[in-house]
Amino acid sequence: MPDAMIEFRDVTKRYGTLVANDHLSLGIRRGELMTLLGPSGCGKTTALRCLTGTIQPEEGQILLDGKDVTHVPTHQRELGMVFQNFALFPHMTVQDNVGFPLMIRSVSKPERERMVADALRLVRLEGYAGQYPRQLSGGQQQRVGLARALVYHPKVLLLDEPLSNLDAKLREEMRFEIKEVVTRLGITAMYVTHDQGEALALSDRVAIMNRGRLEQLGTPEEIYESPRSKFVAEFIGLSNFLEGYVQSIEGRDMLVMASGLAVSTPALPAIGPGQKVLLFLRPNEVEILPQDAPAGTNVFAARVDKATYLGDTMDYRIALGQGVELRVQGDARRRYQNGDPVRLRLRRVRSWTVTD
Repeated sequence: MPDAMIEFRDVTKRYGTLVANDHLSLGIRRGELMTLLGPSGCGKTTALRCLTGTIQPEEGQILLDGKDVTHVPTHQRELGMVFQNFALFPHMTVQDNVGFPLMIRSVSKPERERMVADALRLVRLEGYAGQYPRQLSGGQQQRVGLARALVYHPKVLLLDEPLSNLDAKLREEMRFEIKEVVTRLGITAMYVTHDQGEALALSDRVAIMNRGRLEQLGTPEEIYESPRSKFVAEFIGLSNFLEGYVQSIEGRDMLVMASGLAVSTPALPAIGPGQKVLLFLRPNEVEILPQDAPAGTNVFAARVDKATYLGDTMDYRIALGQGVELRVQGDARRRYQNGDPVRLRLRRVRSWTVTD
């Protein structure tokens, strides 16, 4: 990958019999913010630690700016790190915390003060230099951590679950602050999280990991709109699944029988009648219609099992018979109650083949 700042080339890391990274190959472009996303145990933190040099892979190479750093000590890799727990020295002021990486690099005091002032200005904490961590909010402490990671102009910024200790409102605010700072500096950044909202909001591209392997790589829109597997569809956003068999192929569409429902969806390549498929629908891609709405393709009689008010949206569980229940989200200005007979229109249905 010619424009890559970070490259994992066939990296494998084992802990005993557990394969944490399984021949991981991944390139992160210069100036890109890429998120490694996945559940606990998927291998994203192991990949990060291999990149920092705190652990060594058994196989493969890690390149930084075209240089093989697989066995280079951590302090020689020019990496800035933002941690989950802030990792600030409680007995040091903000100025000293941010300036600590410069002090251990023997930067002169006047130059250190100038660089610290620039870093604090970058994260909008000018005026807080003399305060201690205990005097700051969680969001302010995390901004100090970000300033410390950036103060010595590293080649790469690494962020390991940096917002998980903040409340929901602060997490949302910090997402945009991190994105703004990274974009303004044009620095390459790797962000590790299990939070899909963070990944979608922050990333230029998202790498979904599963059992040590790369499951899918793409822009947030590509990952959300075109998941390549059930795992990705379940992990990113809310999902409904229906299993069925292809009944017929009609031009570019196929008719699938799933739990008594005849569902039309775009035909998959090299598929024929009798083959097993898995249908996939997002809750916001299903439309609730009045009971007397006209019949049509992918329109089915149904009943509201449960209605939950979520502010600007309603969250429904809708029964279609034969044990089929779909999760549907609709506008709160038009509400249906538990037990209401309705019709459902499946506006968009995607599918994958199923191999037993």
